[in-house]
Formats: sequence, C-alpha cells, structure tokens
Amino acid sequence: MTLLARAGLLLAGTITAFLATATPALAHGADAPNGTDYRVAVTGVTADRADLRVRVIEAGARLELTNTGDTPVEVIGYSGEPYLRVGPDGVYENSRSPATYLNRTIAGDTTLPAEVDPAAEPQWRRVDGGTTVRWHDQRALWREAQPPAQVRAAPDREHRVRDWVVPLRDAGGPSEIRGTLDWVPPPDAYTWWVVAIVGALAVGALGVLPAASAPGRRALVALGGVLTVGGVAAVALAVGRAVDAGAEGGGVLLGLLTGPVWALLTGLGAIVAGGWILTAERSHADFTVALAGTCLALFAGVSNVAGFARAVLPTPWPPTVTRILVVLVVVAGVGALAAALLRLHAAARRAPAATA
Repeated sequence: MTLLARAGLLLAGTITAFLATATPALAHGADAPNGTDYRVAVTGVTADRADLRVRVIEAGARLELTNTGDTPVEVIGYSGEPYLRVGPDGVYENSRSPATYLNRTIAGDTTLPAEVDPAAEPQWRRVDGGTTVRWHDQRALWREAQPPAQVRAAPDREHRVRDWVVPLRDAGGPSEIRGTLDWVPPPDAYTWWVVAIVGALAVGALGVLPAASAPGRRALVALGGVLTVGGVAAVALAVGRAVDAGAEGGGVLLGLLTGPVWALLTGLGAIVAGGWILTAERSHADFTVALAGTCLALFAGVSNVAGFARAVLPTPWPPTVTRILVVLVVVAGVGALAAALLRLHAAARRAPAATA
C-alpha cells in the first residue's frame, strides 16, 4: 500500500474518531433549525445611520445587529426595558431584562432568575468585545405549535403571518427594526426522497459487478468519483450553514470550526478517499468506500434531509440548490456504502473457494 493510501486510511480513521468524541462546544450553536416553513425578513431600520446594519441569520432563527458607529445602540426588550447594548466598547446585556434569558433559546423557555426586574435600573454585563450582536427575538418568530388559522385553511398558499417591530434606542432617540413573518408552503418531500433513493440504488448496483473483472474495477473507480462529488456537496453544505449563521470573509473558517464541523470533516474525508481510489492502487479499497459512505450518510446526510420537507433552509442560496446538494450527499453516502458491502460480501464468499 502506498504512502498516499495509508494517509487516506489514517485520515478516514481520524475523522471517525473525532466524530465519535467531539464535544458539544463544536456543535452548531444557538439551536439553529435545519429548516422551517416561516420566512423572517427585515424590511428596514428607521434610524438614519449608515453605520447600522441588521439582517436575519440561521434560517430566521436570530437577528443580527452590527453597529460600527461611535455611539452605542440599545435593543429594547419585551417590557420596554433596555435589553442589549452594542457599540464601540463591545456588546453588553442587561441582566435585569427578562429578554436576556428568554432569548437564550428559540423556544423562549428559560426559567427567569430572581434578579429579573424590567423596571429596575439596567445592570450591564459585557459579553463580547465586537460590534455585532445576535439574538433570538420572539417578536419575529412563530412560537405556537399549530400554524396560524389562515395557514390551516389554505396550507398550499403563501401567507403573511404578521409584520413585526423590534424597538431600538440611541443618542438620537428611539427607532425601530421592521420586518415581516410569512408562511411558505413546504416542498413535496416525496419527490426528493424518490430521487435520492433511486440514485442511491443506482450507485449501490455497482457493487454487483465482479470486483476482479474489468467492469468491477471500473465500478470501483466510479465509486471514487461518486465519493468525491458527495464530499464536495457536504463541504458546500457546511460552508453554506456557516455563512447563513453570520460568518463573513475570514470568519467563515472559524464559523466552520465552531459550527457544522462534523459535515465539513466528513466531506473532506470523502474527497480524500475518493481521490485515493481515483489516483492510487486500489487493493483493499472497499472498506474505505464503506467507511466514507457511512460517514457521509450519517453526518452530512441525516442532518440535512429535513430540507426535503421544509421551505426555508439555513443556507444563503435558493432552497432547491440546497436540496440538490443534500441529494448528492445521500446518493453518494448510502449508494457507496451499499456497493462496498456487496463487494465485501462477494469477496468473503470467494475466499473459502480460493482456499479449498
């Protein structure tokens, strides 16, 4: 086995060990959804400040406010109290504000401590040294278990659920973030599942070709190509989620390492495994194919298949593009695993015959 082959197997094993032992700190934070049918949009900010930017991130789960000006801006909480403050000296939260605790989860179910008192003088606590703050805001979200009445009456149509407002305050006086919350009909999940299953079966069928024959060797090369494509799709999904979570420029790498790192490493591992099969000796490659396929299916496929049934997805491009990438990951992962298992089973059956 060549040095490149050993490196590929070592990387695949390292990825598996990392995925099994990764700490929660590396998981994607802020309970960002894998998909939703509610579209949150910011329509404007009434403050006349070019140094103030507000946008929606994490498929609408959080708002992001960046203030690069010389004066701080306060975000007002649910009882009219100061909740957040962001400016040149960093980001602060008011420990007396109920919103400080309610907004820690998208469900808004955090128990309020005894010190909470929206009528009391703010008690500011510095939480970050930057100029950007991100938070769940219940005014921009739909928190009920059931959809609104108009959605239940006509779920196949898009509906305006409500217009929402988040009050702000700075040295110039009060202002507002204004936005909309819409219901978007989900896609036909059945169609996407059929495409993914048929594709996986087609790739898996490569495993029935005799491994020692010329078609079998070409099939192994094809599996290497499939793994490479699936790995690229997994990496693209990871990058998309990091960008949708607010990462920009050089911060994308940090966003990947503190967010969808499992899908990222799985995708990179699949690319390495596929490249080895395409460019190096291919003895004992079936186990590598099976391992890379399993990791793709579990750690980049399962975490994204919710997008088949959700209208708004946590990526910066159109939902259809995201679903195509998920299909590629599922087809590559499940299909490569099925083909490798068939080839390993055939090899196990040939072994006794060869020694007889």
